[in-house]
Amino acid sequence: MIKFLIVITWIVTCNNDSTAQKTKVIASFQNFPKNADPKLIGKRISERFMERPHSTFGAFKVIPPSEITYPDACAWYGALTFAQRSKDEDLQKRLFKRAELLLKEEAHLIPYPKDVDRAVIGIILLEVYNQTKDERFLKMGLFPADEQFKTLTSEEYNKLTFEVRDRYSKGYSWHTRFWMDDMYMITALQSQAYRATQKVNYIERTAREMIGYLDTLQTPNGLFYHADDVPFYWGRGDGWLAAGMAELLSILPKHNIYRQRIMQGYKNMMQTLLKYQDKNGIWHQLLNDPNAWPEISGSAMFTFAFIEGVRNGWLDEKTYGSAARKAWISLCSYLDENYDLREICEGTNKKNDRQYYLDRKRITGDLHGQAPMIWCAMALIK
Repeated sequence: MIKFLIVITWIVTCNNDSTAQKTKVIASFQNFPKNADPKLIGKRISERFMERPHSTFGAFKVIPPSEITYPDACAWYGALTFAQRSKDEDLQKRLFKRAELLLKEEAHLIPYPKDVDRAVIGIILLEVYNQTKDERFLKMGLFPADEQFKTLTSEEYNKLTFEVRDRYSKGYSWHTRFWMDDMYMITALQSQAYRATQKVNYIERTAREMIGYLDTLQTPNGLFYHADDVPFYWGRGDGWLAAGMAELLSILPKHNIYRQRIMQGYKNMMQTLLKYQDKNGIWHQLLNDPNAWPEISGSAMFTFAFIEGVRNGWLDEKTYGSAARKAWISLCSYLDENYDLREICEGTNKKNDRQYYLDRKRITGDLHGQAPMIWCAMALIK
């Protein structure tokens, strides 16, 4: 009788997709070992973020940075969403207080959004607005989002390279480079602007931008080259796109004309990622090279994309839920006593050279890896 009532409850809730997502229990995401408890891990890594000063592109150096860089923005955003969803009001208040420094004392650290890396800081400001409705953060957060797709003056246009002019003339952002990591930076910012305002232009233009990247960079097996002139499946680069598609699909209206194409691109990628996940649940620095070293930041991003896919019903729970669980537990084993992740690839430019990727330094505690671990924790407790 108890089993019968549970089945009936599940069937009734499935009449409404959003209710089903809130009600259905995903077995793979329950009863984690203590050292992989998402609420504990998310809390500890978020607190670790709060302990340290701003980094320089994810690495902490003696000399303070001249601006807040994108790994900080991504970790900060993750900590804000985790604090809200875990109902940790104390952490939430301290994150807000840190953000308030950007309004005055640290305003000089906010870079002009001249490229995707410098524009993405808007996600912090917009997430604070989404949680507090403090209009000061809305105005500051929308500036980089609007600047990213602004109509250029003739003087600004003339300063662009021929390649950028061509992309701009086709309706893409003047930030468009067709590097795969762009489609987390652009997507996260424009999605946040949509969440804050509910204005469809933000979500429409980022969806169209995503289509451009899918058409340009996605290969037949579903993975992406680092850039159109660099034919390597670099782990974290593909991770940015996997996370970006998951983030976009989670809020893209079902009737949107671009949704089906993006969903297909996402599923094609997830299917191939499943094949390249190693026996320990991790992915490697070069995804199709089993001899490349296991790399943790990209692995965390793929895990996030799997979790979101299962949680939203885009991916088969039995197959991808167990893969995500295995990955998450393995990722947690890479945390040291300070809750810093090991084996994170250093900041990486593009280069048409396989050895270049294999020789990249492996860093502990870099925010390129800390950030997606917080996203995973946040998604698992949603």
